[in-house]
Amino acid sequence: MSPTFRRPVSRRRFLSRSLSGAAALGTFAAPTIRTTLASANERIGVAVIGFNGMGRGHIKRLAAMQNQAQVVRLCDLDPEVRARGAAILKEVSGETAPLCSEYERVLEDKSVDAVVIATPHHWHIPIALRALQAGKDVYCEKPASHVYNEGRLVVEAARKYGRVFQHGTQTRSMGVTAEARKVLASGVLGEIRMAKAWNVQDRGDLKPLPDSEPPQGVNYDRWLGPAAKRAFNRNRYHRNWRLFREYGNGDMGDDGVHDIDIARWLLQADGLPTRITAHGSTTFLGGEREYPDNMSVSFQYADGKVCLYEDRMYTPYGLHGWDSGNAFYGSEGYMIFSRRGYFQCYIGRKEEKGPGMQRREKRAELHMHNFLSCVRSRKETIATAEEAHRSCALVHLAEISFRVGRVLHFNPETETFKGDEAANALLTKDYRKPYGLPPQV
Repeated sequence: MSPTFRRPVSRRRFLSRSLSGAAALGTFAAPTIRTTLASANERIGVAVIGFNGMGRGHIKRLAAMQNQAQVVRLCDLDPEVRARGAAILKEVSGETAPLCSEYERVLEDKSVDAVVIATPHHWHIPIALRALQAGKDVYCEKPASHVYNEGRLVVEAARKYGRVFQHGTQTRSMGVTAEARKVLASGVLGEIRMAKAWNVQDRGDLKPLPDSEPPQGVNYDRWLGPAAKRAFNRNRYHRNWRLFREYGNGDMGDDGVHDIDIARWLLQADGLPTRITAHGSTTFLGGEREYPDNMSVSFQYADGKVCLYEDRMYTPYGLHGWDSGNAFYGSEGYMIFSRRGYFQCYIGRKEEKGPGMQRREKRAELHMHNFLSCVRSRKETIATAEEAHRSCALVHLAEISFRVGRVLHFNPETETFKGDEAANALLTKDYRKPYGLPPQV
């Protein structure tokens, strides 16, 4: 698919324009925000929006946390998915919750203290911004943003409305990750100058299917939302929407962002990169996909640190024994890390084994515990909106470099490319009315 280039806009101009559009979806009056729960024993009212995939697991986790939270609303566009979510809630907790197909009903509900958003990627920020405006704390699945400029919007909205935000990069909450951070900070590997993230799997082909009617009871126009009007096709619906630019962010943004987030975080690359190079192709997998089936990306930071990323979606084997992982290269040794619950250090010329650990952990459960704890305490989560933006930025910047086909030079201060109109146009996108971003409150 060839990109449509538009005249670039400055970040300030974009923010102003974005928050003044799409008034047809309505505005929220300044909410009465509850900053603390009435008592330490009061359960946090949580609604789950979108649960055909990861959201289904969130229902199960929340339902099991009856001493902390209560699922008070379930929202999904697909009636079959809604029924499955309700059945999970009933089975795990013995409780029920009102079902709805429109997220606006969730945001109007005063029993909802926090929302968990696990919709297709293109709906993440339109819903998250409105939830923040409505006084709800937000747990948003990765990647928080569908395009680059959305990331800065959610950072500013979370700050403005004083809301707790958690990004669904669950590896941050693992004990193995905490121990790996300590080892890297100890100096045993010397100065850490480079990190690498990888995601290698065998995705298989997606055979073309003819267009058809949407499932009964599904408001397909609303499912498309801010994306362009298009006939229904099951290859672009449940699960496989990830492979199409109008709805998802490909393998890099869907699964690889977990590993990218850890690479950037443990490398202590706290800002944004200044130089981006991306290569990829659709060579090995047939069928329908708008994203490449292999990527190789390099991000260089102003202090000289380098973060690398690789994915290969056609391999039945991993790298260093892991399908998803990281390597941290220091002046005295290196560490192999995996979100599957493992790290091992190798030191010196002979690569002698140093510190290591392997432990199975329920990372999604630990991450949800962190979110609920912060909703109660009003402290920052382990994966704030700012942290989400810095990691998702790498996904978006790599995608832009790949699409324009050249090395890009990025200014972290202005959050724009230097003298590159075509690349700057891809920092944002067009939003179909009336499903765009909310008006400013």
